Amino acid sequence: MGARTRGLANNVLSSGKLDATDAVSGVIPASNIANASLTSATSYGSVTGGVPQVASDPPSPAEGDIWYNTTSGQIKFRAFVEAWSTGTNLPISVDQGGGVGTQTTALQFAGLPPPKQQTLSYDGTAWTTLNPIGEDKAQFACFGSPSAAVAATGEIGPAGSNNSENWNGTSWTSGGNVSTARNQAAGFGTQTAGAIAGGVASSAIEEYNGTSWTSGGSLPSTRYGGAAGGTQTAGIHAVGQLPGSVTNEVLYYDGSTWTAQPGTANVARAGMQSTGAGTQTAFGIYGGSNPYTGSTEFWDGTSFTVASDLSTTRASGHVGKSGTPSSGIMFGGNTPPGAKVADVEEWTSAIATTIVG
Repeated sequence: MGARTRGLANNVLSSGKLDATDAVSGVIPASNIANASLTSATSYGSVTGGVPQVASDPPSPAEGDIWYNTTSGQIKFRAFVEAWSTGTNLPISVDQGGGVGTQTTALQFAGLPPPKQQTLSYDGTAWTTLNPIGEDKAQFACFGSPSAAVAATGEIGPAGSNNSENWNGTSWTSGGNVSTARNQAAGFGTQTAGAIAGGVASSAIEEYNGTSWTSGGSLPSTRYGGAAGGTQTAGIHAVGQLPGSVTNEVLYYDGSTWTAQPGTANVARAGMQSTGAGTQTAFGIYGGSNPYTGSTEFWDGTSFTVASDLSTTRASGHVGKSGTPSSGIMFGGNTPPGAKVADVEEWTSAIATTIVG
């Protein structure tokens, strides 16, 4: 017999059998390994480059980790997941209203068709009816949070409103009147440091301190139905309706001046006055009209990236404006050719565990 060569997985014993126990984690006895075949192997341990076997999922897996759960009999993978999923429908179909909050603490108020003065809260599972808003209106600007929201301007019949109302977590009270009555303005900021931008036939900016309104720096042109977010001194306005066309422009506000950004939205659109969530460096826009779209896009401070479309194409929906793009919520709105909807969709953008086999 020629010279025997010891290798990592084929050590030849003096008996003529193969010793593979230094490459398999001790679960196959050497006596089970014959010259030509494995005669009674029942399980294998982990090997370098293979899939680890565990009885329960690891407590803190990292992105890219893969493992086999021997209890459930599943191969699992840790990956970055972005998708819309179905939430609990609104108790009514409504659009062109307002919305603030997050996936687990959201507020919806007013809208069409009239009379719609409802205030509804969402806990991630169910909607609850709260005290109604004082004015029956639609197409208004909104901003703030579920415990301190603002609804300002809007459409009451054919006329624009200059009214504003404050929500304190329990009820609505009258706020100060804005100088310019209008509808389809976009709101951003907090109840005590907020602003509204544009509106039908308007480029005006008005800033709010929780009690009264003062003039701010005007938009570069008349526009309405755009999406806005950020703060009173670091705001963002994207897309919207211009006279005769829709725009994909992105503008920043520093508390006095608007500046056009080099990046633009991939889909120009309007019907967004109650949508747009986030900041100048993390901002999301969803759906829209002229024409109708279900497009979802996220701004990172430089450019917009297209993500998965909404399941229900809609315009004039309501988002949790004080939420974040990574965990957004969209509720209500209208679908072609203008039917009101009660659908709720929730956006997940996170590292998640996926079953792959």
